[in-house]
Amino acid sequence: MTSETRSGAELAQADEPPRRGAGRRFPDLRVDRFSGLYLLVLLAIGYTVWLPQTFGTTTNLRAVLAGSAITGIIALGAMMGLVSGAFDVSVAANMSLAISLVGWLQSVAHLGFAVAVVITLASGVVVGSLNALIITRLRVDPVIATLGMTSLLAAVSYWIAGGRTFITGISPAFTALGATKIATVPLPVFYLGGIALVLWYFLDHTPVGRYLYAAGSNPTAAGLAGLPVRRLQWTALIVSGTLSSVAGIVLTMQLGAASFGSGGPYLLPAFAAAFLGSTQIRPGRFNVAGTLVALYLLAVGVKGLQLRFPALPWIADLFQGVALIAAVALGVLATRGRRE
Repeated sequence: MTSETRSGAELAQADEPPRRGAGRRFPDLRVDRFSGLYLLVLLAIGYTVWLPQTFGTTTNLRAVLAGSAITGIIALGAMMGLVSGAFDVSVAANMSLAISLVGWLQSVAHLGFAVAVVITLASGVVVGSLNALIITRLRVDPVIATLGMTSLLAAVSYWIAGGRTFITGISPAFTALGATKIATVPLPVFYLGGIALVLWYFLDHTPVGRYLYAAGSNPTAAGLAGLPVRRLQWTALIVSGTLSSVAGIVLTMQLGAASFGSGGPYLLPAFAAAFLGSTQIRPGRFNVAGTLVALYLLAVGVKGLQLRFPALPWIADLFQGVALIAAVALGVLATRGRRE
């Protein structure tokens, strides 16, 4: 049976990677699947021994968890676009728009924080829909489309914020949601965990999620098999836009202020986590668990170097840039090996 005559369900099942550990008594813990997790443990142990007074503390652990929560949310948003076959580089600009908008709505428009959050989330849906419209209807390459959208969002963000930071007028109840801790763990970490759990279930345990993987890996075959490829890509890009807004909202909660352009620095680490994650857990496929492993691997690696070399502010960009290049190269090799 050729891919052209397969049903959507058959195509989605065929896109599943082989489960070599099926039937085994113990879980499949091969290095090629869990190398990032093993390296994360080794880095944590190594840094703790090397920097016991700074890295090996519960305070630092909470800082790493909380500091990575925002990156994790936007990384999952970027991952959703990549799953659908669309490289959405507008996620960071969309995050900046959310920061400016949720701050302006509270500080200048004097709206309640709940209304401001709803409007800001709606803006993320609109941006995701516009990206999907340009990509699927106008047939513009995803990178070009979202790069253009990045410039548009930067202009809109500047127009809303006037290039300034909103400090006064932010609701104390709103900022309390970012400062609250549960069992000493900052609440944004639980936001990330909840989003990751929902996306994991959606992608791995629903027919739509499996169809999305199939459409992203081979849209032509998926279309011939009867899958609604355009609709699936719309879904992924809307989720990506919405999660970018969520990241901006949560960052504003944490900081207690809305700083114009704050989303920009999150672009590189988000894509580094998404691409490196595609080499973990389920190599050759963008996946939630792999993205989280990669997220904290990068966070621990950067944090240890920053604590050891505090006078080198560029070391984080260097580490993440090298990690992104290596992750893309490894992802290509993993995908090639899987197809062969």
